[in-house]
Amino acid sequence: MSTADSTDNIKQTRTTRRTFLKKTLALSSGVGAFTNAPYVFARHRTKLRVLGTHVTLQEELRKKAQQDLGIDIEFQPGGSAAVLHQASTRPASFDLYEQWSNSLKVLWQANAIQAIDIERLKYWDEINNLTKTGRITTGAKLGAGDAPSKLLYVQKDRSLSSVPSQQVSFLPYVHNVDSFGYNAGVIPRGIPYKTESWSWLLDERYAGKVALVNAPSIGLFDAVLAVQAKGLMKFKDIGNLSRNEIDELFAILIELRHQGHFRGVWSSGPQSVRLMQRKEVVIESMFSPAVFDLKGQGIDCVYAAPKEGYRAWHGVMCLSSQTQGAVKDAAYDYMNWWLSGWPGAFIAKQGYYISNPERSRSLLTDNEWNYWYEGKPALTNLAGTDGRVVVKQGEIRNGGSYLERFSNVAVWNTVMDTYEYSLLKWNEFLST
Repeated sequence: MSTADSTDNIKQTRTTRRTFLKKTLALSSGVGAFTNAPYVFARHRTKLRVLGTHVTLQEELRKKAQQDLGIDIEFQPGGSAAVLHQASTRPASFDLYEQWSNSLKVLWQANAIQAIDIERLKYWDEINNLTKTGRITTGAKLGAGDAPSKLLYVQKDRSLSSVPSQQVSFLPYVHNVDSFGYNAGVIPRGIPYKTESWSWLLDERYAGKVALVNAPSIGLFDAVLAVQAKGLMKFKDIGNLSRNEIDELFAILIELRHQGHFRGVWSSGPQSVRLMQRKEVVIESMFSPAVFDLKGQGIDCVYAAPKEGYRAWHGVMCLSSQTQGAVKDAAYDYMNWWLSGWPGAFIAKQGYYISNPERSRSLLTDNEWNYWYEGKPALTNLAGTDGRVVVKQGEIRNGGSYLERFSNVAVWNTVMDTYEYSLLKWNEFLST
């Protein structure tokens, strides 16, 4: 080999090596392939974005799920109306949606969510009849409005119904019955199912100290039940009001607003807590966690068991229409995690039920199970999800057992046929 050839080979080797190094460095800076350990490549962790309300998007749940599943989980909590608007208009902004069954029609019609395959739901066969048939027992009231069973199964024409199929529109998980909370330090304690009444929300004695939840598909029904219980008007179907009924209802509500009866409305659980904590209200629409939060602070807040029946809701976990691939797999893992036992036991301590309660039973003490699910007296003080005492020894859960409470459903959270019109009237009510 000549000196010239040798020189050319050296130059070529150096050029090749420089090219290789440049490409390698460019690649590594682009994807972050290198770590401090020279021979270890970082594993990409799937990130799951969950949109919903403060009711279930709690930090302890996020941390536990992230630890158990080995994925990154981002919670995006907000008010009911705000997260529903985001989900229905920007499905690419989330992977899973957690809220209530009254949001189903809106999301489905907006093509914001996709069908869920039952064969990928590990605990489907354990889910009880409340979701699948609408009744917790054969003799239970079905309740007016959108019982979740009516919206559960996806049909071949993409409609939703109670006819079983291989796909569902949502994962059934947490659920509860709602009513109103009142400060028993101010309002004499009533008798569940006998004297406690939705009419209390319109009692003149509490004028200026009353609040409703700011959600047309929820707070509206609290108002409907209160107006009917007070004897101010009667509805043909409280789960599906006509335009004329809506006009008459809001004429009453707006007049009450003008008279200063309502302190206002709230958009999130923490807001409802602050209203009663600061003594701005003595009675208001409430969700169970808010009631137990106040009890944990030493405020004698009672969650009423109205003689007219509860307004019920069912949690829905929905899969964004834009979620695919590895993130979709992670979403199914997360949905299955929710029914795996621990989450159901955790959520029981804020008064919520899970769709397959027997799997969570062993993770609760007998005392906890008997109080939260069986309606029996607490043998000792019981702590809530934050560790504070929320149930004192000897207390019985207002409304009784799981079966008794869900046998007394007056209406489900619902998007009525006249929803758009009711939304206009609701906004008018807020602006007066």
